[in-house]
Amino acid sequence: MPALPQTSVASGVQDKALIVDFGSQVTQLIARRVREAGVYCEIAPFQSAQAAFDALQPKAVILSGGPCSVLDAHSPRAPETIFASGAPVLAICYGQQTTAVQLGGAVEGGHAAEFGRADIEICEKSALFEGLWEVGRRYPVWMSHGDRVTRLPPGFTVKAVSENAPFAIASDESRKIFTTMFHPEVVHTPDGAKLISNFVLKVAGLKPGWTMAAFRGEAIRAIREKVGAGRVLCGLSGGVDSAVAAVLIHEAIGERLTCVFVDHGLLRMGEAEEVVRLFRDHYNIPLVHVDAAPMFLKELTGVADPEAKRKIIGKLFIDVFEAEAKKIAADGNGAPQFLAQGTLYPDVIESVSFTGGPSVTIKSHHNVGGLPARMNMQLVEPLRELFKDEVRALGRELGLPAAFVGRHPFPGPGLAIRLPGGVTPEKLDILRRADAVYLDEIRKAGLYDTIWQAFAVLLPVRSVGVMGDGRTYDYVCALRAVTSVDGMTADFFPFDMNVLGRAATRIINEVKGVNRVVYDVTSKPPGTIEWE
Repeated sequence: MPALPQTSVASGVQDKALIVDFGSQVTQLIARRVREAGVYCEIAPFQSAQAAFDALQPKAVILSGGPCSVLDAHSPRAPETIFASGAPVLAICYGQQTTAVQLGGAVEGGHAAEFGRADIEICEKSALFEGLWEVGRRYPVWMSHGDRVTRLPPGFTVKAVSENAPFAIASDESRKIFTTMFHPEVVHTPDGAKLISNFVLKVAGLKPGWTMAAFRGEAIRAIREKVGAGRVLCGLSGGVDSAVAAVLIHEAIGERLTCVFVDHGLLRMGEAEEVVRLFRDHYNIPLVHVDAAPMFLKELTGVADPEAKRKIIGKLFIDVFEAEAKKIAADGNGAPQFLAQGTLYPDVIESVSFTGGPSVTIKSHHNVGGLPARMNMQLVEPLRELFKDEVRALGRELGLPAAFVGRHPFPGPGLAIRLPGGVTPEKLDILRRADAVYLDEIRKAGLYDTIWQAFAVLLPVRSVGVMGDGRTYDYVCALRAVTSVDGMTADFFPFDMNVLGRAATRIINEVKGVNRVVYDVTSKPPGTIEWE
């Protein structure tokens, strides 16, 4: 299993933490908490943890939870180098169990499991929760374990217990190795973020130097170092990620960047025009606007499977970029040697998933695995270290208009995956108009910036209805709105029914082809990657 690609931007950050991933659904939340504390961190799967440790030289290490049992043959282990290095370690759930086994303790199965909310009682003081929790008091946490530690390694003492975890917190304070049976990274552990901050800032003594201003400077340096005197082609999708990447690269290399905006005909109402205005008028960045809608719609005709749609769209994007690169090469200034795109850190992590589960195909419209050899170009991905909310912060740092930076996330395949079933011009028009009405009502209610993502979906079913004195047989439109910070977890937005009522009434009255509107109240729990 290859390590996550090491990025040159990280070399400018002095204090770094490494997270060793044992397959937990919520490992990315650990990274979020560390970065919220102002500390740069990277995640590496356990198979490549040694290489990542050697490359990153972290000043602190966090071992994640995971689905395996340490009692199973060939279950994952942490590199022994980590424990011998002297770097402070925080081991969570499975991380606690493998730490115990590797350092001379014992783990057993067959005891009462704990899944969900639990209370721990603090038995002794610890640097891990100094100033946060007090001896003798009880605090709520989130547990998720079947096995449990039954004998601590030499040098470890118990700091907290729960009903079914006699070593809910155990540590060797002299070696700065701290273990928890619960998950501090999830919001269900109310003080968990503070505990992780305590570990990286106070226990490990890392300096909080991870800011967007610092990232901006280091990213510009790294882009110039990689590109040299070369030219860059940047693919714009119409979303925030690729726009921020383009503005950052333009700041680094100026006119040697050419942006190619592929209008695939799957964008929301008015978004193509907004992108063109932003780059040509506001930033004066060289922009090629390719109207590729006929090509995309032709290839998507009759395709219902969402994964097939993603792959078709991803392939066509590459085809368009390749054709434009050849045209640009004929201008006498040399061919572009680099293709830039707005890949984010969750895309990178998911692309190297070792579980073999669905996350390996979730981001198939991104080229995180590389480009076709025939393109003879290298990828430039200046945002691949960032989470979504960090990209927004960088966009503000770069001076992008607030309305653009604050736009709701919109997937690369666009409306194609919000049209379950086949894609047709007629259905795209219906969906585009319904979506515009929905967002307009959200804005009028002053809720747009409160909601993380909202969109309409045109369902592949038709409903019999009565409008006025006649029957109708038209599509059902589903409305979706969620609250989130970074898209890792989300919950449905609790609308005032008056807002939904106004949106539904307008859609039915103004959008021909829809006669029924429903609201989707499903949530996105930890561990799921993306929803459409």
